[in-house]
Amino acid sequence: MTFVHRDLGPVLRRGCWIAVIAVVVLAPTGIAHAQNGMGDPAPMAPPEMFEGVVVRVVGEQMAEMGGREQLVQTLEVRQVTGDAVGRILTIENGQWSAVNVTRYEAGDRVVVEGTIQAADRVSYYITDYVRRGPLLWLFVLFVVVAVAIGRKRGVASLIGMGLSFLMLFYFVLPQINAGRDPILVTILAAAVIIPLTFYLAHGPNWKTTSAVGGTLITLILTGLLARLAVDATRMTGYATEEAYFLQLASQGEINLRGLLMASIIVGLLGILDDITISQAAIVQQLKRVSPELPLRELYGRAMDVGRDHIASLVNTLVLVYVSSAMPLLLLFLSDDLSFRQAINYEFVAVEVVRTLVASIGLIAAVPITTTLACWLAGMGALDDDHGAEIHVH
Repeated sequence: MTFVHRDLGPVLRRGCWIAVIAVVVLAPTGIAHAQNGMGDPAPMAPPEMFEGVVVRVVGEQMAEMGGREQLVQTLEVRQVTGDAVGRILTIENGQWSAVNVTRYEAGDRVVVEGTIQAADRVSYYITDYVRRGPLLWLFVLFVVVAVAIGRKRGVASLIGMGLSFLMLFYFVLPQINAGRDPILVTILAAAVIIPLTFYLAHGPNWKTTSAVGGTLITLILTGLLARLAVDATRMTGYATEEAYFLQLASQGEINLRGLLMASIIVGLLGILDDITISQAAIVQQLKRVSPELPLRELYGRAMDVGRDHIASLVNTLVLVYVSSAMPLLLLFLSDDLSFRQAINYEFVAVEVVRTLVASIGLIAAVPITTTLACWLAGMGALDDDHGAEIHVH
């Protein structure tokens, strides 16, 4: 136990402090680069955007457009944000041919955009609903459920989630926008996020320490595998429209292939918490129930449970990716494309690579974390977890 405190603890602390210092030093540079790296493009007048409320449906009819009937509405909309609050606009919705036209009703809060047409005439049209209200209530419900059931750990996990978002939006994204290597930036951020969120949610004990170590090792290996897989499949990173728009906006400063690899790591990071903590907890409980259990048998029993966990998580991961791609899969089905043809398209191959690399990372996390936890158990660390844990009152 003394050996573990003097050896593993300082190494982890030094590594975390190095990552924190690197984040602090790099963040201002990346933000400045992101602001100046775009050059001096010609100024463009941004479209006018504001929110409004539908006051009245003036008229509604079905019109022939593009060989089919389409809904056309004439709406009175009162502006509720921006420079001209209270202004009443008459907006025609559905005046252009579209696959789907939304039917708006009085009282709907909507987003309105104005564009300058010929002779400096401004044309207004509704782009979408305002959804912040329902989203806020859903988030409040999530917080209430997390705190009511999770109690102190629930509060700690919410704080960890907030820190993760701050790290992503104020370090990872600006650094990638500045043209830095997305994989290095993501792993560096993970070296800060993982200890903070894990220790906040699960307590500063040796069970959590083995999970932190297993997660970091797995992420590094997954990052290397993601780079090899993307290179081997010759991914370009241009599989989506967003990628094209991002490349145009950044004038080629963003490494889209690296961004694809980084997205695989970030997606895996959210799942690894569950599997690494579970494996460490299994080892801890087995050792407490049977202190005399040999390390080889301890490892074998923990891995038996871990294999069940692997099966369920990999299946869950595949179903999550498939669910997000269901419209695309239906499109291929309607075009009578064979599986051999469909899987060769980059926007399909990207999801296959993402799923397989993440699944390999999940599988590897089980023996890695189990090995670390068994090593700590052999040193007596997991037996002293109750004494080492810091409880927040």
